[in-house]
Amino acid sequence: MIEIKKDSVELTLESNVVYDLPFLWLRDNCQCDECRITETEEKQFLLHTVPSDIRPKSVEEKNDNLIIHWPDSHKSIIPIKKILRSSSQRYPKKESWPEDFKPQKYYWNQFLELDSLAIKGLQDFVRYDVIILKNAPDESNSLELLAKRFGPIHETLFERIHNVSVTGQVYNVAHTSKGLPPHNDFASYLYQPNVQALHMLVNECEGGESVIVDGWEAAKDLKNKNPDFFEILSNFDVPFREFDDNNETYAEAPLIRCSPSGEIESFRFSNQLMQMINPIKKNVKKFYDAYHKLSEMMHSSKYRSKFRLNSGEVLIVASLRVLHARESFIPNGKRHLQDAYFFYDNAANNIVRLSKH
Repeated sequence: MIEIKKDSVELTLESNVVYDLPFLWLRDNCQCDECRITETEEKQFLLHTVPSDIRPKSVEEKNDNLIIHWPDSHKSIIPIKKILRSSSQRYPKKESWPEDFKPQKYYWNQFLELDSLAIKGLQDFVRYDVIILKNAPDESNSLELLAKRFGPIHETLFERIHNVSVTGQVYNVAHTSKGLPPHNDFASYLYQPNVQALHMLVNECEGGESVIVDGWEAAKDLKNKNPDFFEILSNFDVPFREFDDNNETYAEAPLIRCSPSGEIESFRFSNQLMQMINPIKKNVKKFYDAYHKLSEMMHSSKYRSKFRLNSGEVLIVASLRVLHARESFIPNGKRHLQDAYFFYDNAANNIVRLSKH
């Protein structure tokens, strides 16, 4: 059923789903060859070329299309299936980690070579923001091969593929045998890398268990129980710095960022990179009260999963949600880890691309 209202068209489908379609929306989404580039499906119609108060002369449903006739004699055609598709979820829905959560493991070769298994692995990755690949090569720089599923490496300073061992250059606590508290890398970038792959080439040392923390779940709990804390952590800029003799990175940003709808989009946390905050900055005491609570939550077993990352395993985290950590270890054997960064968008969009095959 179609009803033309004051400034929109109300479309009621057989499923009793009602779409309230603004007139400008209808004109902007015309799918005719004049309004779209047929070869690329890109839009070439420019909205400002019609009046802002445009109103259709008539609207009808024909052959599963919405047909709109406009005063300037243009006829818009919009397939009903496209309207339905616009409200469907493109990616798997984010899910909380179940009790005693451990990341799902997939075989490296199968993940790279079998599209059906890659789809499942990427779906798990999008749901929980973490997976592990096992039986990975023990050759250095093998992370380059993940480009097939995660797109090209997102380069940062401090090496394209970063080596972590106690025998290399020490400019970060990760290059020692000390415990590494929960963090996401490069909090010192305003726009942090959002996927990190950590490839354990060899792990012969005693101790050094890996830890991951669901930062979003902790932030949601904080919002529900201490909304004032959540508010200050979402609006108070914190300075972070990472550097060595040849590189310098620095950023000031809130620990929590939300979308316009209020959904958590990113979580920034790095005890080791956080710099001194100006003590006379407005709300610094409120920030520290909230930060104390958040720090306590980052070390709570409720949000943590602990496991050993064995030789030949690759831990992959969506790092704006999932923090990673490491317990201290005894350097009584070889321990060499390499990590690199990727773009989350490429991983998520590969689910759609692979599903079309």
